[in-house]
This record gives sequence, C-alpha cells and structure tokens, in this order.
Amino acid sequence: MVAPLPADLAATVARALAEDVGSGDLTAALVPADRALSATVVTRDDMVLCGAAWFDEVFRQLDPAIKIEWAHADGARVTAGATLCSLTGPARPLLTGERTALNFLQTLSATATQSARYAAVAAGSGTRILDTRKTIPGLRSAQKYAVRCGGCDNHRLGLWDGVLIKENHIAAAGGIAAAVSRARTHAGDRPVEVEVESPAQLDEAIAAGADIAMLDNFTLEEVGQAVAQAAGRIQLEVSGNVTLERLPALVAVGVDFVSVGALTKDVVAIDLSMRFRYKQTAV
Repeated sequence: MVAPLPADLAATVARALAEDVGSGDLTAALVPADRALSATVVTRDDMVLCGAAWFDEVFRQLDPAIKIEWAHADGARVTAGATLCSLTGPARPLLTGERTALNFLQTLSATATQSARYAAVAAGSGTRILDTRKTIPGLRSAQKYAVRCGGCDNHRLGLWDGVLIKENHIAAAGGIAAAVSRARTHAGDRPVEVEVESPAQLDEAIAAGADIAMLDNFTLEEVGQAVAQAAGRIQLEVSGNVTLERLPALVAVGVDFVSVGALTKDVVAIDLSMRFRYKQTAV
C-alpha cells in the first residue's frame, strides 16, 4: 500500500451509497434473488491505479459475500485494455454497487494518473510537487491519498493542520511579523507559511521566522531572484498557474515545493468498463 488508508473511508462510501441507492435499487430488484454473476473491470485508458479499497468497501457494505480479486495494486501503472479486477457473487448487490464503485475507482485513478505526470517531471530533483485544498467536496482524504499513489505529496489536509498566511490575514493581523508571531502562539509546532508578493515581503517573512514563503503567481525570473534572495534561510513554494509545460523550468530554478491545484481539480475520469457474466444460482 502506498500510504495508510484514510480513517473516513467507510463513512465516505456509506454516504455515496446512500446518495445513489436511497430506499432501494428498483431496477436490481427485477433480477431473481438467487441469481449470481461474475464480472471483470477493464480499463480503456493507460492509468495509475488507485481506489481499490473504496471499490472493495462499496461491495462489502452491500453484501460481504461478494468476492473481489485484484490483478494490480494501488500505485501500479496499467495499460489500456488490462483487466483490473474480477468479482463474483449475488447479482443484485453487484448490479447495485457497480456505478458507485466505478465512480470511486475512475476518479481516484484519474487523480493518481495526473499526479504521476507531474511527479515524473520533478523526479530526481530536490523539488516536491504538492496538492492543494482544491479537491472534490467530500473526497478530500481520498484524493489526497490518490495524489500520494501518483508520486506527489500532500500540502495541508485542511485548515486545521497548518498555517497559510495570505494577503487578507496579513492586513487583518497588522503585518507579517505580527501574523507569524500569533501563529506560533496559536498553532503550536504546526508549519507556518506566508504568501509573499514582493522581495520586501520575502525579507519580512524570513525575519519573522516563517517556515515557508509562498511565491504566488511569480514570473520565472522573479522565482529565480527569490531563490537567490532566500539563500536557504526559508523554504520556498511556487503556486498559481502551474502547468506541465511550466514545471520543468520551476524545478530547474531549485524551489523546494510547487503546489498544483490541477492534481485534484482538473482530472479527467479514467474510462472503465465492468463486464458481467450471469450464473443460474447465487453462490
């Protein structure tokens, strides 16, 4: 396993099933109760697999009698046309869970696949690619897991596990020094990051003892100047309008982190198909 599974996995699946199934699957009820089937899930796209545990949990909650065997593990690179897993069990719960299970698998695999593209650019460098909080509502922990499956790293999980002081916070707190000082008082040992918009603000962040300075929407030339100015006294993160085309130059400049909202918000679902074969009686 690439990383520990999120603690809210079962609850996330339960919400998704409640959303889709409601008071019951009217169409699956047309199938005889003793009918069984087997199925395979095939990918039509090259992909990095992610979401097997969510897929499994869908069917576990519907009927623990369903058996699932995986041909690949999370984090594996899989080519188009490959079989991802096979399933056998009672027909009704398999039909009921098909869409919800595939929704998790296609979305989380898409996130991992997108992350792998960005991770490949930074491979072998000192730059770490981070996600952001621009996640699909309700899938924060799942997408953060998928980012790690793809080889990138997580920024804050939420507002509670790190301080990111932006323009409005600076103004309301009375300046960078005051904001960082208060953050140290209230946030304990959690990292403190300050968004800076100029060389002068970068100097203020360094003097205040911030852990990281975020260079938001800096040009490549300005990023290079900031790296020289910081001289290792503070870690630097580049954020804003980061694309695969722009990433190699940012990595070459030598920043510590590049945060990319596209890892989670601009994904295109992997094209998956579940193919069924019916049996006469349930297993």
